[in-house]
Amino acid sequence: MKIFLDTANLEQIRQANALGAIEGVTTNPSLLAKEKGDWRKTVRQICKEIDGPVSVEVIATESPAMLAEARDLVKIAPNVVVKVPVTLEGLKTIKELHLRGIETNATLVFSANQALLAAKAGATFVSPFIGRLDDIGHDGMQLVQDLVSIFRNYELPTQVLAASIRSASHFSQAALLGADAITIPLSVLLDLTKHPLTDIGLAKFLSDWAKK
Repeated sequence: MKIFLDTANLEQIRQANALGAIEGVTTNPSLLAKEKGDWRKTVRQICKEIDGPVSVEVIATESPAMLAEARDLVKIAPNVVVKVPVTLEGLKTIKELHLRGIETNATLVFSANQALLAAKAGATFVSPFIGRLDDIGHDGMQLVQDLVSIFRNYELPTQVLAASIRSASHFSQAALLGADAITIPLSVLLDLTKHPLTDIGLAKFLSDWAKK
């Protein structure tokens, strides 16, 4: 399972990159809006920090404007992946970008139907939003399981990218279900290393060594 960091903050990306664990970054308009300065410069710097895919979202809602934005976004760096919401206009855009050889991340996916349509349109990734589904009483991980099964049934090349991840439990569940990739905030990435028995064991080893 590929691990992406869900942020537009350069310091967080550098901190995560130092761990050797992340292979890409996902951003969205809300995350980029939090960062100071020109957003294009921020994206360009992120793309220099990360060799893997960097998802950057269009903000237009009509396909012609989405396509125009996408053409500009991919000029920023060769590893930019264009993030497109799964709407009717978004599906048209994904199809056109696929025909032009531009990688896409179909975002705001909340159903298997949306994901399958995006995959048929040629999306590189589809991003089911796990946490937001859990928030309204649905089982977000069930959607991940459904997508993995559907895509395998028909040997679709589109990758399932688990998003809106809230916990280390979400992370391990996504891995067990066979998600191709996951995008997580830095807080969740840091939590993945924590276990009380590790702390207890280390304290015991150091205590014993001190008595030597």
